[in-house]
Amino acid sequence: MSGQLLGDLAAHRLDDQPDTFEIGVTLARSSQGRGIATEALSVLLNHRFDHASARRVVAFCDARNIAVGRLLTRAGFRQESRQVDADWFEGEWTTLNGHALLARERGGARSRAEPPADHGGRLVLRFLSPGRARRGRIGTGVAAAAPRSPSDRSSTMDDGSPASRTPADSSEAVLVVGAGGVVGRSVVEHFARSGVRTRGASRRAPQDPVSGWDHLPVDLSDADAAVDGLRPAADTTRLAFAAYVEHADLAEQIAPNVALLENTLDALDRLDAPLRHVTLYQGMKYYGAHLGRFRTPAKEDDPRLMVPNFYYDQEDLLRERAASRGFAMTVLRPEAVIGYAQGTPMNLLMAIGTYVSMTKELGLPLRFPGARTTYDGIFYQMTDAELLARATDWAGTSPVAAGEAFNVTNGDVVRWSHLFERLAEHHGLDLAEPQSMELAQVMPSREDLWQRMVERHGLVATPYADLVDWRFADMILNSAWDNVSSLIKIRQAGFTECHDSADRLVELLDDLGRRRILPVPE
Repeated sequence: MSGQLLGDLAAHRLDDQPDTFEIGVTLARSSQGRGIATEALSVLLNHRFDHASARRVVAFCDARNIAVGRLLTRAGFRQESRQVDADWFEGEWTTLNGHALLARERGGARSRAEPPADHGGRLVLRFLSPGRARRGRIGTGVAAAAPRSPSDRSSTMDDGSPASRTPADSSEAVLVVGAGGVVGRSVVEHFARSGVRTRGASRRAPQDPVSGWDHLPVDLSDADAAVDGLRPAADTTRLAFAAYVEHADLAEQIAPNVALLENTLDALDRLDAPLRHVTLYQGMKYYGAHLGRFRTPAKEDDPRLMVPNFYYDQEDLLRERAASRGFAMTVLRPEAVIGYAQGTPMNLLMAIGTYVSMTKELGLPLRFPGARTTYDGIFYQMTDAELLARATDWAGTSPVAAGEAFNVTNGDVVRWSHLFERLAEHHGLDLAEPQSMELAQVMPSREDLWQRMVERHGLVATPYADLVDWRFADMILNSAWDNVSSLIKIRQAGFTECHDSADRLVELLDDLGRRRILPVPE
């Protein structure tokens, strides 16, 4: 009809690998979600495998680019590698996920579209608007690299010139409630870096934030204050709700936490926000992980428990409001979210990093400070905060996620004995036998050591009381039961990202060193 160019899909034969091709794709955001890239990729793969005798086709994309990951998964690719900080792009190191498809792994129907021409091992499909043929001409440059950003990162077109970066959908606006916490901070950073209009609500402004988003200082426990504070977010289309109020009594947790969510939803409704999707975060407490041994691997349809749990009340409220107000919703259930947010002491990354750093500062061998039975026999799991942010993005754009609850973790389980072996090696420490100690009793006396470490290593002067909640660390490091959830549901739904938890933990500790939050591991 119009002949408008919508995107570019390319394949390039690798000179040093027989019968191997690398592919890349760019597609205007306005044309995404219509099956265009899926159809074009099918044509290209048919041609490579059926007409060019390809044995293997590979693709690399920014690990934050969920859309491309889903596209490749639908086409039959599997993720086979993760290259951490492997690509320098637009002023930052980015992580690349490697995907591959072998000829023998292909399945499903073949496209009936006419195969495109091929010259010299390079092939380019151009996506044209309806009414024009989709066969592309062959250029002389190297084929495009796969998209390298959370949205539409620029790549190389078939003539070797830079492809223009398509801006984020101007109608999309994300509000993250609880932006100062580990989960909220990562979700804010994910969308801000994607070029999406992003706002984060919290009482206190996060320290050392990324650029590209607006902070809204608002008290969501007050209904009227919520309306006033969220007025700048009246155009919100997606809400990620990560706010939380702690209380020792389980029953007393319900009212304030339900009020936070209810006041947020009501404020957006009163402001006539065009809300389309809400993501609500829960955790393994949904299954009773805080009470004692529970059924593992926990599955999303496991029945609720009799004990008071604000997760249940929040979810019931959200489902009722979604049904009555016409927006979609998804519940995500991570465990032990690993990431950084300054001034958030209930943070396992900071607990482990601070304990190991202080051990090294004192010249002592590393000892697991929890129960010996936990060290040797318990399976545990973790969720990378950035992975959870990408799952949030996926949930808000994938129709199969609407109305569903999903467990979200790194995809593996760890034993503390193996993890502490890795930590000792990474920090150049000897590993000694575990020694159970109550960190909540021991560590407060080490504030003077922390102050010396700040001065000696030039660290950010985080108040010691804001550094770690040692009671939280004691609870996790002395758990006497496995903490494992099933990921079958979310994988079958299409979100397949994963991490090696030990690898990711040391990566994040290195990042804390670069930020001067903790000493650099040596």
